[in-house]
Amino acid sequence: MYALLIAAATLWGAATGSLLPRAAYRLAVEPEEPWRDSCPAGHPFTGPAGGWLGAGRCGACAGAGPAGPGTPGARTAPVVTALVCAALAAATGPRPELAGWLAAAPVAVLLALVDARVHRLPDRLTLPLAAGTAVLLGAAALLPGHRGSWTTALLGGLVLGAGYGVLFLVNPAGLGFGDVKLALGLGVALGWYGWGVLFLGAFAGFVLGAVYGLALILLRRASRRSAIPFGPFMLGGTLAALLLAALAANP
Repeated sequence: MYALLIAAATLWGAATGSLLPRAAYRLAVEPEEPWRDSCPAGHPFTGPAGGWLGAGRCGACAGAGPAGPGTPGARTAPVVTALVCAALAAATGPRPELAGWLAAAPVAVLLALVDARVHRLPDRLTLPLAAGTAVLLGAAALLPGHRGSWTTALLGGLVLGAGYGVLFLVNPAGLGFGDVKLALGLGVALGWYGWGVLFLGAFAGFVLGAVYGLALILLRRASRRSAIPFGPFMLGGTLAALLLAALAANP
């Protein structure tokens, strides 16, 4: 049963991850530019969800090349998403909150891909992530066997979002407002397991970001004033904290 659950989660991650390259390419544009609506050859995107979901190749080009050149990591999206989903299933087990984690995982991977490329966390991803996670965890709280608190999850989203909002006001050059909106959803997920997990996930994100920035400086690939995408580290810290908390919550 347990092995079957992990296998199913892995397949879910691989399947949903295979649909991300198209969206990563379309969303990886500078803030002042509109979303891409065609491949590099000029063919309009068609397919599932109005052409937003699909492999990283344009069907009209007959597989002549990737639809998303310059979107690093997009081709690895199925593998990364599958590994994330498998880890979440292994840590959480057959508890109802797993549905929320598996639904959020592809969106989180897509956000990381886009932010790594253009330092942008689109509202069309961050806000649905927050709302969807809250709704799914609310449903999980109504089912037997859950190991979290929906009330604390909602408060966690508000607290972490407010905390990032203060940091943005203090130093808008060092933190984007997209990070603030991403913090809402991550706070909901972390708050499900309690305030200690919320602090751990937030702290882990800052540590990961600091280590990455320091490594770039030591390698002379960046300076102290260089901007780095912080979203992937927020997501990585959240994932680490959720895995630890889910394991600790097992009976």
